[in-house]
Amino acid sequence: MSTENEGNEGTAAEAAPSVPSAPPVPADAPQGLPESAPAAPPQPDATATQQQPASSAQDPATAPMAPVPAAAPQYAPPPAPQSAADAGWPPPPPAVPAYAHGHGAQGGGPAWGPPGQLQTPDAPRKRGAGGLVAAVVVAALVAGGVGGALGFWAADSNNGSDSAGSTTVSASGTPQDLKRDPGTVAGVAAKALPSVVTIDAQGGDGEGGTGTGFVYDKEGHILTNNHVVASAADSGQLTATFSNGKKYDAEVVGRAQGYDVAVLKLKNPPQGLTPLPLGNSDQVAVGDSTIAIGAPFGLSNTVTTGIISAKNRPVASGDGSGGSNSYMSALQTDASINPGNSGGPLLSSGGAVIGINSAIQSTGSTGQSQAGSIGLGFAIPINQAKNVAQQLIKTGQPVYPVIGATVTMDDKTGGAVISDQGAGGTEAVPKDSPAARAGLRAGDVITKFNDTVVDSGPTLIGEIWTHKPGDKVKLTYKRDGKTSTVEVTLGERKGDS
Repeated sequence: MSTENEGNEGTAAEAAPSVPSAPPVPADAPQGLPESAPAAPPQPDATATQQQPASSAQDPATAPMAPVPAAAPQYAPPPAPQSAADAGWPPPPPAVPAYAHGHGAQGGGPAWGPPGQLQTPDAPRKRGAGGLVAAVVVAALVAGGVGGALGFWAADSNNGSDSAGSTTVSASGTPQDLKRDPGTVAGVAAKALPSVVTIDAQGGDGEGGTGTGFVYDKEGHILTNNHVVASAADSGQLTATFSNGKKYDAEVVGRAQGYDVAVLKLKNPPQGLTPLPLGNSDQVAVGDSTIAIGAPFGLSNTVTTGIISAKNRPVASGDGSGGSNSYMSALQTDASINPGNSGGPLLSSGGAVIGINSAIQSTGSTGQSQAGSIGLGFAIPINQAKNVAQQLIKTGQPVYPVIGATVTMDDKTGGAVISDQGAGGTEAVPKDSPAARAGLRAGDVITKFNDTVVDSGPTLIGEIWTHKPGDKVKLTYKRDGKTSTVEVTLGERKGDS
C-alpha cells in the first residue's frame, strides 16, 4: 500500500517494510512517588508522505514492545502484510523488518519481533526463609517476566486467567539511601530512579501489559510510548508506580500513533515531583555512554548501560496487529532493553534524557516465544519527543509535518518513489500541496532530504517527522536520469486519522 505523509494510502503498493523494534536525572529525588506497573500509524506523505507497503527493507525492522499481561502473556506474531487498498493509515509493517532484509524468521536470520519469554531455571531446593524467597522470585519471574512493553510488541489477552493486574518484581533498596559520586552510573541511577515509573495498562477487554514512563513536569505529566498505553487509552485503567512503591491512577492526555509518543497525567499527583532533565539529542555523538531505565519483563527499576551505536537510524515499527505504524530517525544503543523498557528514558552519562526507548531488533521467534535484547535497541530522540509532548499537552492531538505526496514503502528502489496515485485513486501529488508547488510529480525518486541520504519511503518519513510544519527543507530527486534539488516548505496534518 502507499502511505502518504498526510495519512493516505495507495492501492497498488507492496507490503510496507518493517523496521527494528525494541530509557534523565531529577535535581531532587521526590519523596513520595508511586510504584511501577504496539497500533496503525498515520500514513506519511512527503509532506505528508503516503506509504505503500514494501516487500522487505534493508534497514532493521523495529518492533515496539507490548505491555506485559498479568498472566504469562503470549506475544502474537505479526500479521501478514495488507494490501494498500484495505490497510489503514499508516500501513502495517512488513513481515520482515526493513533492517532485517533477507533474514526473516524462516530464513534463519534475525527477525523483528517481541522478545521471547523469560526462561526460568529451577529454584534451588533450600529450607527456611531463604528457600521461600527464592521460590517467590522464580514464581514472579514466570508470572510477570514473560511480557513487557518494549517497542510495538503486541501481547495477547490473559487467556482466561483469573489473576488481575500485572505482576512485577521491584528492586529492593531505597535509591535515596545510595551514596555514590554524581558522575558514576550508580549516582545517576540513584537520582533518576525516583522520577521513573512503571506503567500498568489494563484494557476493558482484559488485554494489557507493563511499560515504563518518566516524570515530564511538576504538574504530574508522564511521558511514555503510545503502544504502552494504547490498550487502555479508551476504556481501561492506567496506573503509575514509582520506585518507592507508591501507585497512582493516571489518564491519557494525548497520544500520537505515528510518533509512538503518549502523555499521561497522574490524577492525584504527589507533592515534590522532580521532572527528569531533558538533554539535546542533536548533540549526541556515536560512542557516548548511555543509561537505560525500565521494567524489562516486569522487573521494575532495572538499570542497564551501553553506548550510542548509531544516529539517525531509520526505523519503522508496528504493533504486530496491522493497527498502526510509527516512523523515527532513531538513536541506536547497545544498552540492554527488553519488553517492559518501552517508554522509559535513555539517559546520557550526565543523567539527562536523550531519548525514549521504543523498539528492539530481536532474533527469530518460535511459536509464541521471541528472544530478547541482542544489543540493538532504538530510542525516539528527545528533541522530537519533546515537541510532540508539548503539542499533546496543549491540544490533545498530534501535528505531523508533510510534503503532500504519496510515496511507496518499497525498500528496493534506491529512494522514496512518488506513487502513481494516492489512496482511493486520488492524486499522488495533489494540487497546491508543498510537493506540487516545488514541482515534484509522480514517478520522481527522492534520494536526499537535506544532507541525509534517503533509501526508502520509511526513511523519508522518519526524516520529515524530525521537523515542524513550516520548516523549509531541500529535497534531491531523480527524474528521467537527471538529478535536481528543490526547496519545500513543509505542510501539516493534524491528528492520526
